[in-house]
Amino acid sequence: MMDLSTIAMFSLAALALASTPGPDMLLIASRSAAEGRVAGLATWAGIAAGTYCHAAAAAFGLSQLFLAVPAAYDLVRWAGAAYLLYLAWKAVTSGRSSANTAAAPRGRRSLGAIFRQGLLTNLLNPKMAIFVLALFPQFVDPDAGAVAGQILVMATILNLVGFGVNGAVILLASRAGAVLSGSGAMKRLSQYLLGCVFAGLAARLAFAGER
Repeated sequence: MMDLSTIAMFSLAALALASTPGPDMLLIASRSAAEGRVAGLATWAGIAAGTYCHAAAAAFGLSQLFLAVPAAYDLVRWAGAAYLLYLAWKAVTSGRSSANTAAAPRGRRSLGAIFRQGLLTNLLNPKMAIFVLALFPQFVDPDAGAVAGQILVMATILNLVGFGVNGAVILLASRAGAVLSGSGAMKRLSQYLLGCVFAGLAARLAFAGER
């Protein structure tokens, strides 16, 4: 079992990571502002599930495939960029399709679909796999028990710390979105901004692809 000092050190590292604005925080904030608090939570849940998947892959050595086979890394990277562009197109066209209709309640999109988007966005980011592979082993102690169990514990700590930080982001962004959603023009603008976020993340993943 991991000792308390190791857990404390990893928790501090997780807090520093979670508090640094990045693609996950930007996606959660934009989704919360556009579609409300519950949609933001569903996005976070998908990202958290993706973190567990990356941790499991690292535990079983699958993440090392990206280091050993550059083509596999690039394939996943470009697939992720294409998926994000698809989400950008869906967000923008959703805003256009609602332009001539009465304002609908925020958060009407399927929560399952939002969860899957968060999950796939995380899974199709090979940089996340490399990050887990680089950080987690630094805190693994072979004498403290099963390595796979320690990695999953660290993934849980990372998600719990991330929930604390991103929970605040969700609350602030959803309140700001609620204030601005009174007019149809602002609602459409929030959808366009969400589309821009997806497009920006796609460009970042595609063109900042150095490992």
